Amino acid sequence: LYPNDKTENGKELRLVQQYFFVSCSLRDIIRRWRQNNGNWDHFPDQVAIQLNDTHPAVAVAELMRILLDEERLEWDRAWGIVNRTMAYTNHTLLPEALERWSVPLFERVLPRHLQIIYEINQRLMDTVEQKWPGDVEKKRQASLIEEGGTKMVRMANLAVYGSHSVNGVAAIHSKLITRLLFPEFAELFPGRFNNKTNGITPRRWLLACNRPLARLITEKVGPEWPRKLDQLRGLEKWADDPEFQKQFMEIKHANKVALTKLIEKECGITVDPNAIFDVQIKRLHEYKRQHLNLLHILALYRRLLQNPDLDIHPRVFIFGAKAAPGYELAKIIIKAINSAARAINNDTRINGKIKIAFLPNYRVSQAEVIIPAADVSEQISTAGKEASGTGNMKLALNGAVTIGTLDGANIEIREEVGDENIFIFGLTVEEVQALQARGYNPWDYYYRNEELRAVVDWIGSDYFVRDEPGVLQPLRYSLLDGGDPFLVLADFEAYCAAQQRVDEAYRDKARWAKMAILNTARVGKFSSDRTITDYNTDIWKLPKIEVQ
Repeated sequence: LYPNDKTENGKELRLVQQYFFVSCSLRDIIRRWRQNNGNWDHFPDQVAIQLNDTHPAVAVAELMRILLDEERLEWDRAWGIVNRTMAYTNHTLLPEALERWSVPLFERVLPRHLQIIYEINQRLMDTVEQKWPGDVEKKRQASLIEEGGTKMVRMANLAVYGSHSVNGVAAIHSKLITRLLFPEFAELFPGRFNNKTNGITPRRWLLACNRPLARLITEKVGPEWPRKLDQLRGLEKWADDPEFQKQFMEIKHANKVALTKLIEKECGITVDPNAIFDVQIKRLHEYKRQHLNLLHILALYRRLLQNPDLDIHPRVFIFGAKAAPGYELAKIIIKAINSAARAINNDTRINGKIKIAFLPNYRVSQAEVIIPAADVSEQISTAGKEASGTGNMKLALNGAVTIGTLDGANIEIREEVGDENIFIFGLTVEEVQALQARGYNPWDYYYRNEELRAVVDWIGSDYFVRDEPGVLQPLRYSLLDGGDPFLVLADFEAYCAAQQRVDEAYRDKARWAKMAILNTARVGKFSSDRTITDYNTDIWKLPKIEVQ
């Protein structure tokens, strides 16, 4: 899956893959449904299909094709069945991540489906005309077909129009979907849009991967918490207890020791478990801003070179990430972090006060070791770009303290854990939009801040890649001449200030222990059990079955 789709062959392979899985899934669903049913009008009462982003959106056209061509249903009846069966979850606010297929490609690979999509679109355009007579712009925005040089099929619009429910995965994300991505559809079908904040399974992300902490929690709140995660609130009364703090932080330290062994095995470097373990583990993308993290690391490195006695708590910056195969700049950011790591980790002048570990081949089994050991959770996306995030939830559940922007589920995490137990920094969604509307110029920030200017120039030079001159220059270019699309420079100063607050808080052992305990105690909302219950209550409406 996910071949490099920069080439035409890659695009075709991706579309063929998606259709293959959608077609097989629908065939299996229908086969099982037919075992006890025969009336298509009852199909939506017994089958719910949740479209997870745009990858399976061709299911709308495929189910229509089956109902029209194979079952010989008339159009309105078939469309009613499809619409009542399908629901769509959007996972991204980035317009470029909403899949679009060229009409020539679609016509070559799925000609009948394209015919059906054109007919769906004509009926949609009739609805838009009724709502906004003569408004060509509304039609252009809502259309399933994007006009222009090469006509494109908009899979997100197909998913929204073909579904009876459309949801985002965090409260702020769901608001932005209706305001920025699909405003025309939100006006046409206001009851269709809703929010379902993401969740994580505590069985995997605490009970299984952090057994010592799970046992300690069970001692205090009883054995039911993995199924009733709100019971973690019972830990609040122990947050100030010195003995419980000691037990909690001893478990954290043991987990950090285990991670040091993995780092030594995978990266060949020795790190101190008494250092702050500062963790950013997620897909490598500019909007997630691993390069903002890197600029702060370089700022610390530069300060230490200028003053080796600088009073900072030792810190290990731990990364885990993969880049999409065709995403060149993301690969350059990975290269930049690893190149800086080689220099910093081997520089005796800084006395090991900071180190970088970029664990290769990031995967779930690695995350199960990293997450229980994390002190700091990096959730630093540009406000308005992260749909939700789930790593933020996993890390907080295991007692990591978040440093983050008011983006995605960070907002709801702050609401749950309290302002005093999270480090929030940076521009808000509204401030980002206002800055971009005024005309954001990264050069203003570059010239205004001497330290920022120094580290941006440093990473763009060949200092860290002397054997590969010029290889990191595209990163500097993206931040300056490229317009810094994700406002790294605009948030740099606020990020550094927040990191200073992290350093100060960590030195107060009792305060940090309380913060860590309260993060674990107050994230019960983010159980996947709650998420699935919300989906079922509002969208699928399946009867509960008691498991014996």
